[in-house]
Amino acid sequence: MNRLVTAGLLGAIAIALGAFGAHGLKDRLSLIPEASGWWETATFYLLTHAVAVGAVAARSAWPARLWTLGALVFSATLYAMALGAPRWFGAITPLGGSALIGGWVVLAWTSRRES
Repeated sequence: MNRLVTAGLLGAIAIALGAFGAHGLKDRLSLIPEASGWWETATFYLLTHAVAVGAVAARSAWPARLWTLGALVFSATLYAMALGAPRWFGAITPLGGSALIGGWVVLAWTSRRES
């Protein structure tokens, strides 16, 4: 899939889920003390990396791939826990975070030749 399409879809999903969490799930998210924070963090990371994927779309495939995978895994596990999934989902979240970090490292590594 075209990385700009991916960035657009990730951004749209982040905005929709952020709004849904703030309005449609307000009562549900209040049932678990950490749920609102998890939802906000998931939305922030998803939106941030949608922008990052779009910013490097024409330049570098691997950071965009890692950010897409990482944002989806990281955010999906937090969204799931906020909606009541078992806490062991939290053990999966760092895998997504590692992919996000990996994308930034790959971007730095591949860009070093340009400076």
